[in-house]
Amino acid sequence: MESAGAATTSAGVAGEGPAEGAQEAAGQALRPHAEDAFAAELAALAEQDDRPRPARWLLSPWAVATYLLGGTLPDGTVITPKYVGPRRIVEVAVTTLATDRALLLLGVPGTAKTWVSEHLAAAVSGDSTLLVQGTAGTPEEAIRYGWNYARLLAHGPSREALVPSPVMRAMSEGMTARVEELTRIPADVQDTLITILSEKTLPIPELGQEVQAVRGFNLIATANDRDRGVNDLSSALRRRFNTVVLPLPESADAEVDIVSRRVDQIGRSLDLPTGPDGIDEIRRVVTVFRELRDGVTTDGRTKLKSPSGTLSTAEAISVVTNGLALAAHFGDGVLRPGDVAAGILGAVVRDPAADRVIWQEYLEAVVRERDGWKDFYRACREVSA
Repeated sequence: MESAGAATTSAGVAGEGPAEGAQEAAGQALRPHAEDAFAAELAALAEQDDRPRPARWLLSPWAVATYLLGGTLPDGTVITPKYVGPRRIVEVAVTTLATDRALLLLGVPGTAKTWVSEHLAAAVSGDSTLLVQGTAGTPEEAIRYGWNYARLLAHGPSREALVPSPVMRAMSEGMTARVEELTRIPADVQDTLITILSEKTLPIPELGQEVQAVRGFNLIATANDRDRGVNDLSSALRRRFNTVVLPLPESADAEVDIVSRRVDQIGRSLDLPTGPDGIDEIRRVVTVFRELRDGVTTDGRTKLKSPSGTLSTAEAISVVTNGLALAAHFGDGVLRPGDVAAGILGAVVRDPAADRVIWQEYLEAVVRERDGWKDFYRACREVSA
């Protein structure tokens, strides 16, 4: 059997031109980049967008906001919402990118910071891949530049031996760079951004040169509230950002809508068989998460202890997606309580000692007594035993 690599050429899939190969590769991707997954919507917006565009932006700020929030274009094209939340938040974020201020998206885990960051970069620059993923081990080179050591040893320092970081490329090309989980990056590495964001230059002392940002360059960073104290941003760096806080969904209906949309998108990308509408179970998962997260039942009558986990919207999406896969492959295709019970248990009980007690109290005091939840109670008791 031939290896996968043997069937391809440098031009793409064997027998195809570069464009055809790239399109097929994008179609086979487990998770296409935003600019690929929503290429038709971006093209429709660009065609009908007659408003002023900042330098090197593919769309006007109005069209970028429409891409994120959804709407119907004059020709009837429907733009699907990418973010469900206050419109003003998106407008402030987009406007920030049109200025010389960098954008910091802040919020608790699961508030779609990465999702919004990716779609903003896709709509503004048409490329969401200029990405630095922040971790405790992120080196300075990931933000500034590195070296091709074979060329460095053979010919000494030169521009040919330099390996640009995503941020450096964005500066040179007038694009939008992204830094995910900024507060997980060591503080001394974080501060590499200060000169980039304030002076719009990246010095290369080894060559006695610098890279100046061209018009259109900006940077989006994300950080979550739970990481405060891990690697707090210095006041000097924080001043270089305009901070936009992404809140949790205001209502249960809004959160159900978000979960339903994302689960449908993920299900189609994974080729999960489409079964009957599972909105009742989705609403039940969201209700459990919101009550435990808020520390009170929906009717406000019973106070609850909150577990150690975040119980975010992203985790609800994961629980429902896994439940759909169970229903499709090991059930009758109908999403039932037994399909989501194990996922909820795993999301709630992060600390086996403390969280298990909180979960058992919630089951007995709330779930057991709630009308229409008997099947859910039995399924949760079964996996909790």
